[in-house]
Amino acid sequence: MTLDEFVEFCFAKPGVTDHFPFDENTLVFKVMGKMFALADAENFQSINLKCDPELAIELREKYNAVKPGYHMNKTHWNTVHVNSDASDREIFKWINHSYDLVAKSLTKKQREDLEKLH
Repeated sequence: MTLDEFVEFCFAKPGVTDHFPFDENTLVFKVMGKMFALADAENFQSINLKCDPELAIELREKYNAVKPGYHMNKTHWNTVHVNSDASDREIFKWINHSYDLVAKSLTKKQREDLEKLH
């Protein structure tokens, strides 16, 4: 997976914006203002993704590419190394999972606004 593929996939989702809130290299994607994915735009080697805690453990046990979230809450975030033993197809699925988790946590009003963007 390339940075361009990652960016294009994230932007294809409704309500997504990108930001550099931490520094000039850490690209953060948000849905309706809440973070669901981040990566180093300068040195694209991994992506941090929100994940259901039970699934996070399963993925870490199954894939060398999946580690506890670097600089994140390790219960709810995974760091996924691209171009490792997880296929791009799997990583895209995990990006969808992260987006969906965050979208479900939005307020009712935010979810309604997001639905209008579909």
